[in-house]
Amino acid sequence: MRELIQTQVGATNVAAIVIEPIQGEGGFIVPPPGYLAMVQEFARENGIVFVADEIQTGIGRTGEWFACDHEGIVPDLITTAKALGGGMPISAVTGRAEIMDAVPAGGLGGTYAGNPVACAAALGAIEAIEAEGLIERARAIEATVMPRLGALAGTDSPVGEVRGRGAMIAVEFVRPGTKEPAPEVAKAVAAQCHAEGVLVLVCGTFGNVIRLLPPLVIDDELLEDALTVIEAAITAQRLDGQA
Repeated sequence: MRELIQTQVGATNVAAIVIEPIQGEGGFIVPPPGYLAMVQEFARENGIVFVADEIQTGIGRTGEWFACDHEGIVPDLITTAKALGGGMPISAVTGRAEIMDAVPAGGLGGTYAGNPVACAAALGAIEAIEAEGLIERARAIEATVMPRLGALAGTDSPVGEVRGRGAMIAVEFVRPGTKEPAPEVAKAVAAQCHAEGVLVLVCGTFGNVIRLLPPLVIDDELLEDALTVIEAAITAQRLDGQA
């Protein structure tokens, strides 16, 4: 990233770097340790605003209030939405005072800027997350899901990797023994899960990843039932590949 900007763009031509602390639609990709801190350091050295897009990762989803917290960094700006309103349409931009105060009164707005009802919903969602220990619940979901799905990986398995944080977990499918994407497997697994009442979404650059975003209030029995369905769907693809 550093070399790309310096050689092809020029740091003085970059106003802001916007990054998802965990890539969403791209396949729930968790950055290597220290990567986000390196990006932030580069931004600071060159007077570039570092913006964390926490619309999908924020508000407890990854087992911290924000995914940035896992990396110990504080962005210049953070964008939030989705879980912020508990289902109500609302979004927010939060940032350092010198940046937020630079905008004149009435100069910052948007389609989902907070109206009184949505703001009340957001306050209620935040209160519920704190009162019901839902950040800790996200960690418990990870502790349940990762070992079960991770056990399905192997050199003879279409499961190339199970990754994520908290209640934001993905399974990447490859052709066994390789790193070649297997989007047809992801599609088949998703279809079987849907047929049995478990909704999973396909994502990733190559369409070979299924993602799990269970509600933080899901109970253990329902979570275990869903995992059983997912395991059976993956195992069926594994057996088909061996036939």
